[in-house]
Amino acid sequence: MPTGVAIRDVREQLFDAADRILLRDGPSALTSRAVTTEAGCAKGVLHRHFEDFDAFLAEFVLDRVDRMDGQAAALREAAGTGEVADNLTDAVIALFGSVAVAIVALVTFRDELRARLRRAWPAGVPVLTEAVTVIAGYLTAERDLGRLDPDTPVDGLAPALIGTAHLLFADRGAPPTREAVHRAVVGVVGGVLRPS
Repeated sequence: MPTGVAIRDVREQLFDAADRILLRDGPSALTSRAVTTEAGCAKGVLHRHFEDFDAFLAEFVLDRVDRMDGQAAALREAAGTGEVADNLTDAVIALFGSVAVAIVALVTFRDELRARLRRAWPAGVPVLTEAVTVIAGYLTAERDLGRLDPDTPVDGLAPALIGTAHLLFADRGAPPTREAVHRAVVGVVGGVLRPS
């Protein structure tokens, strides 16, 4: 890209480039040069907007966590409709079909990134802990609506479901089938579902 040409929404352009690289090539391929090349801009553009590459990565991860708000709202709105296991299956597929699995690997891969994220996110891997919060909120709503047993241990089921889903989606050439995800969801929450 020629110098002196304004780039619109440079942060988003760089974040989207990082998404594509992570999904296509994995965390080891994510470098500042790869991001700027993928975004079609000069390397200096990234460093004009971020202190360094780990600062870029930390903001990228937190931005992707913020994007989960839409998924959380959709899942909350689904409470009381359809089948609980189907709603959870759809939510898990949407979450782990995104860049979330690759972000977990990225955070694990880079020590400095983890250190920077701890300043804003004191515990856990941001996308996974946010996913647990989203699922716990949904399970609480369903429990309050009487679609789960009143003694449902939401704080235990939500992380169990996210951990199970992460194992299903991580390090695979192809994502698991919807049926496989649904079986896993039912395996985690089936014991607390109340008949519709």
